[in-house]
Amino acid sequence: MTEHIKIESRDNILNLTFARPDKKNALTNAMYGVLTDALLAAETDPATRVVVFRGEGDKFTAGNDVGEFAAIATGAFQGERHVARFVEAIARASRPLVAAVQGRAVGIGTTMLLHCDFIVLAEDAQLSTPFVNLALVPEAASTLLMPLRIGYARAYEMFALGETVDARTALHMGIANRVVPLERLHAEAAAVAQRLARLPAGSLAATKRLMRDPEVLTAQIAAESECFAERLTTPEAREAFAAFAERRPPDFVKLAR
Repeated sequence: MTEHIKIESRDNILNLTFARPDKKNALTNAMYGVLTDALLAAETDPATRVVVFRGEGDKFTAGNDVGEFAAIATGAFQGERHVARFVEAIARASRPLVAAVQGRAVGIGTTMLLHCDFIVLAEDAQLSTPFVNLALVPEAASTLLMPLRIGYARAYEMFALGETVDARTALHMGIANRVVPLERLHAEAAAVAQRLARLPAGSLAATKRLMRDPEVLTAQIAAESECFAERLTTPEAREAFAAFAERRPPDFVKLAR
């Protein structure tokens, strides 16, 4: 295990597991770096035919580590932000990406699913995209992909209000492929991955490329990233992160007074 990411390769399947359950699998800059390096290596490894994302414990991921967000907002964070590399890597991935999601999938925990080709949810899965609640904007090309997937009205509701979507609703909306009992989650995802691994890899890659244009996705990612970086430095973002740290509701209205 490296930086709270478990990497296991077996039978032509690369399993990448978020392994920070004591922190709800919140993703740090270092974790993004490991994930990205593994995805890029998979692109040139003929033995890797499918990639599976999993979360250890009772949650998939609480999303980005908010402490790091706060550090960026105050200018305390220095160095390369690997989340940008990760988002581009999943947008450009030619291998089938499978996700096994249990419990909460917050922020990028949900938006990254829009880049996965097969999503299995446990019955207890809860998806949410509370970017606006933190005075930010959605990322990972989700402002393009989510409306395409579920329609503008429902996508706006998910982004603007940040409300949680349960597993059955996510399946009905078309975000996920299957919902299974929690105890069957990883077995189901593994079975799907094994089936994909036996198919013609070239045909799978070509089909995915025709369905998803990486250039369009990365252009949207760049636009979102620019806006996201701007939002991180606003008084609204500072209020959001201060409220989070102080365990109180943010007061955005006062900023206009």
